[in-house]
Amino acid sequence: MESAYYEDEKHDGIGSRQALARLLPLLRPHRGWLLICFLLLAASKVIFLVGPNLIRHAIDVDIAGRDYRGLIGTVLLYVLAQGVFLITNYLFRIRMEVIGQRVMIGLRRRLFDHILRLSVSFFDRNPIGRLMARVESDTEALRKLFTNTVVAMIGAVLLVVGMFVWMFTISPPLTAVVAIIVPVVSVALYFYHRVTTPKWLEIRKRMADVTASLTEYIQGTEIIQIFDRAKEIRRRMNEINRRKYQPQLKAELIVVVMFNFIFFMETFIIALVLYFGGRWAGAGDLTIGTLVMFITYVRMFFEPVHIAAEEIAVVQKAIAGAKRIFGLLDTDEAISEPERPVEWPGLNSEITFENVWFSYTGDDNYALRDVSFTIPRGKRYALAGVTGGGKSTVINLLLRFYDPQKGRILVDGIDIREISIEGLRSKIGLVLQDIFLFPGNIGSNITLSAGDFDHDRVVDACRKVAADRFIESMPDRYETELSERGANISRGERQLLSFARALVSDPEVLILDEATSSVDPETERLIQDGLATLMRGRTSIVIAHRLSTILNVDQIMVIREGELIERGRHDELLAQGGYYSKLFQLQFSSANGMGVNRP
Repeated sequence: MESAYYEDEKHDGIGSRQALARLLPLLRPHRGWLLICFLLLAASKVIFLVGPNLIRHAIDVDIAGRDYRGLIGTVLLYVLAQGVFLITNYLFRIRMEVIGQRVMIGLRRRLFDHILRLSVSFFDRNPIGRLMARVESDTEALRKLFTNTVVAMIGAVLLVVGMFVWMFTISPPLTAVVAIIVPVVSVALYFYHRVTTPKWLEIRKRMADVTASLTEYIQGTEIIQIFDRAKEIRRRMNEINRRKYQPQLKAELIVVVMFNFIFFMETFIIALVLYFGGRWAGAGDLTIGTLVMFITYVRMFFEPVHIAAEEIAVVQKAIAGAKRIFGLLDTDEAISEPERPVEWPGLNSEITFENVWFSYTGDDNYALRDVSFTIPRGKRYALAGVTGGGKSTVINLLLRFYDPQKGRILVDGIDIREISIEGLRSKIGLVLQDIFLFPGNIGSNITLSAGDFDHDRVVDACRKVAADRFIESMPDRYETELSERGANISRGERQLLSFARALVSDPEVLILDEATSSVDPETERLIQDGLATLMRGRTSIVIAHRLSTILNVDQIMVIREGELIERGRHDELLAQGGYYSKLFQLQFSSANGMGVNRP
């Protein structure tokens, strides 16, 4: 959590003005509709201001003159004005909501596309929950800014300006009494903004912590329950919530104080209007209708003040969200594509690691140290060694999830950094030890929703890895919907689907990362013949923890603490009596201790 928090701090390096300035280009495609919305908003506020004047006319003219027919006309005009106000208000709010939704859809798409291009190292440091908050929560805060807050603030300014202009034309002295409140409220709002802005920024960060932790803990509920760690997890979540609660409580207390202050000032200014207006009305310098109109306008004045105080929090959340969104968009951690990629038609001769050094942390803590080897086309090579020795790192570098700090990786003599990432990875099939299935049916999980695989090709891939047995027994066969992460099929069946997924594209290079680790012995025996057939004539790299699965490969490369220390066939390595031989004897002894026959 600490490293992720640091990433968030780094993203907040963008200034508030810069973040807001970068939001403006998102609105340019909608500037025509925005102009129409502004005109509708202005019209609605002008019509809204007419209401108190009609009330003034009804009191001073119609009621005072006992003109009840005229009073009916005034009342009808008042109702008509309110009706027109509601219609114009409805039209511009609907259109602003449409604009806001379209802007946010475009921004979410841009964010998601950018996230997909980021390197694996970025996800090593940033929890998924935080990224979900960027895509969903922060963009939603911006949508509210566009559709509600900006409209409310502009409307408030138009309403206040129009109201004071109208009041001044009727009674400048009483307008001066009302104007006393403007500098007081303005100063209060300014300091309210200054005090609460850093608090809302902190709350936003703490909320991201809560979201990230909830995502991780809920996904790991099964493990939490198995190991009876619910009490500890509750303690951690309580601590994370407490860190959010404390600054939010302070911010909310300030909000309460601010709103009480505004309410007091509203009461105070109405009292002043009643006192001075009442005296002037008694002296004949002011009509009762005008006094009622001014009191109505005072209440109308404080409505946008209340809105401004409320929307400042929304603005602060939106600014914080914008800073984090653009901080993420500015993150340039994607594996770089070559300016002029070399066309690589496919593997013709060999894969070569040439003096490769690599560190995940970028320091001297190397996961691979001066590793060199060559895999000829069509051969089956295996990587053996204990967990953490560097086997998976070899695969990560070959697939360009990371780039080495020293040395280079070649395919047919071409540095893989000179080949487009898509061109490189499209020639490689990968079966991972951890199986990830997406929402959808069995067929879409095998093809990953690619449209260039026909049904027969999918069926053939499943048949070769013996996945057709359980698929054909399911009610909807390849159209069977999978639960989250494939929870409605067994782990072994999920592993078979991952085999089919890798093989449906008929890759030239096949990588198996302990591919049978989740398959029971009976299922493993069923797919061994299919794997042998698939690997024949295909360049294959097998990462194995169980050495019994790599006895018949062309060469075994033993990696220990990032160094390639031994290589050869199984029998040759046993005869050497080195590190591989010790590993094999250790596993053989453990297997015999559990009653397993020697391979």
